Amino acid sequence: MRVLFFFLVMTAIWLFAHYYVARRLFVAWHLPPARKKRLMIAFWVLSGLAPATLLAGRAVNGIDWLRPVLWAGYLHMGLFFLVFGFIVVRDVLFIGGRLGQRLARREPDLERRRFLTNATNAGAIGAASAVTGWGLAEAIRAVEVTEVDVPIDGLPPALDGYRVAQISDVHIGPLLKKPFLENVVATVNGLGADMVAVTGDLVDGTVEDLREHVAPLADLEGRDGVFFCTGNHEYYWDALAWIDHVRTLGLEPLINDHRILEREGAKLLVAGCTDYRAERLVAAHATDPRGAKEGADEHDVSILLAHQPKSIHAAAQAGYTLQLSGHTHAGQFFPVSLFVGLVHPFSEGLGKEKDTWIYVNRGTGWWGPPIRAGVPAEITLLRLVRA
Repeated sequence: MRVLFFFLVMTAIWLFAHYYVARRLFVAWHLPPARKKRLMIAFWVLSGLAPATLLAGRAVNGIDWLRPVLWAGYLHMGLFFLVFGFIVVRDVLFIGGRLGQRLARREPDLERRRFLTNATNAGAIGAASAVTGWGLAEAIRAVEVTEVDVPIDGLPPALDGYRVAQISDVHIGPLLKKPFLENVVATVNGLGADMVAVTGDLVDGTVEDLREHVAPLADLEGRDGVFFCTGNHEYYWDALAWIDHVRTLGLEPLINDHRILEREGAKLLVAGCTDYRAERLVAAHATDPRGAKEGADEHDVSILLAHQPKSIHAAAQAGYTLQLSGHTHAGQFFPVSLFVGLVHPFSEGLGKEKDTWIYVNRGTGWWGPPIRAGVPAEITLLRLVRA
């Protein structure tokens, strides 16, 4: 019921946004009434494409000829979001200009206003189309590998150079399928990492629907293992079933739990906590970074897998050396990428809270619109080095 209510509210907001954009796009155009009516009808048909796509994603699973419709729906979602954003910013500036005119007691130039409205409407559509095309090209190209050194005080020589490969927010589901994951797995295995970390939001669908498409995970290789923590999207699609399934594929889920890895006498603790908001859907899965390392043997370095960067405050209090996160997608595309830092304490790359390092992966796949304009997807190879 909660998911249905959320979907209905978001659909209402989506349709209102289309109403607003339709008013701002068409009101100033001098077109024959019949042509304007046809444009409005086409616009409102498109407005229903994104909600229909979200609903149909699971229903059309396996129907290959409908996949172009899904791609069109998700691309429209991204394109419209950009058009809406540009028009809202434009209108805020217009309101400021009109207030200035009133304070100066100047008569408005209606012809000039109409020209500016039409010109900026065309500019908004053009800019949104350019960003969408750029973002699509970025999204479908091969995922890049980002190499990062994490300097650690007192790192034992046996762990100097220890390599962790991280993937996050793969979002196997309506658009991203088995071939994409096969390429990701092949890239990760080619890095020859000591450990592989999968930091949540692996899927957007049920085990039943995506069993075939996540099968390549069974080939993931890490010298000391492949570890998994849950993200918020796992909880939308039966996290308990996914935890059981990834275990059959050779991944080791860390549900507020830990393991100790040894290398020539040095000990590394790898822990994982549940998603930051997991208890909303599974009461027994309240996130607990401190509890994840409780009862652990003495160790030299500790790494926490936590899907959301917001876990960093608890991780720092618990004394972890490093937290690996995802979730933010670093905004996924411009201009959202400019504002994502207002929501999350760390939104991309390497940072530090007290004595605890945090690395936030930009996401290996994408969610929603297949757009990654200015924010390329990544597989991370982190190397522990002596400070």
